[in-house]
Amino acid sequence: MIFAVWIPLLMPLLAVPAARRLAESLPPRAAAWLLTGCAVALAACTTSALGLLLTAGALQLPPVAALGHLSLPLLGDDPAVSLPAAAAAAGLLTAGALAVVHRARRHHTEIRTARLTSDAHPTSGDLCVLPDSAPDAYALPGRPGRVVVTAGMLRALPPDEREALFAHERAHLAGRHHLFLLTVALAAVCHPLLRSLRAPLAYALERWADESAASRVGDRRVTARAIGRAALAARPAAPASHRPGTVLAATTGPVPRRVAALLTPERSSGHPPPRTGVHGRRLIAAALLACVTFSAAAALDAAADLHETVEVAQGETAH
Repeated sequence: MIFAVWIPLLMPLLAVPAARRLAESLPPRAAAWLLTGCAVALAACTTSALGLLLTAGALQLPPVAALGHLSLPLLGDDPAVSLPAAAAAAGLLTAGALAVVHRARRHHTEIRTARLTSDAHPTSGDLCVLPDSAPDAYALPGRPGRVVVTAGMLRALPPDEREALFAHERAHLAGRHHLFLLTVALAAVCHPLLRSLRAPLAYALERWADESAASRVGDRRVTARAIGRAALAARPAAPASHRPGTVLAATTGPVPRRVAALLTPERSSGHPPPRTGVHGRRLIAAALLACVTFSAAAALDAAADLHETVEVAQGETAH
């Protein structure tokens, strides 16, 4: 078990770059699901591996072995290796659990504070206008979700571009895009390499909303102008203090790249230009699938091996 259990901890070294590369060749919606699913799968395998290391080391302790009626010599692993590994795994799991709770609570607190702020101002349907002069707009999740926009942003855009901006933010709400970001943020707590998936995920989500807005208003150029003008208006000012750090806004991310995607005819379907050929993309997809499958299989194999070892140790003491 001691060898197989390390594979899920090392596999993100290959899987994360492959996921980022493959996402560049997919439509925004598919890219968002790919990156999120990959993060969840790798985080689950990492957590399982740490749990197995902790369990294997704990079983080497005489009090724990006595509780399980285990024969220590038959457990196999060298205590000089398994006990320090178990201590490290326990520390990482504890720190990860605390970080997950902290991030989830912070997300909840920021959303609740922003909703209290929006509740203090009149709303029209799902639209809430704040009297701030600094241009800003964002999608505020909740029940119901709201599009929050400042008076400064309304003054910065003509009516047709305002509608495109609102359609963009409504697409974030309809797709529950904040949950994608939150999921990857929580997964990244389990393995530091997963943090590098957040930036491409945020870009994919913004492109997803861009395409939805363009389809809603029926004009890609108007949508591109709305995104670009809103970003230019908001750029000189600092982000509004009432905007939660975990929500999505049309003015964030690589705006020039998003505007170019909306204005390029070849991308009217939302597909990015292929940087690799069809065979190259298939190879990357196959490599990513192999990484995730191998990581999960290694975790399952390590669990089965540990279970078999425990059964043998219990059976010997029973005799």
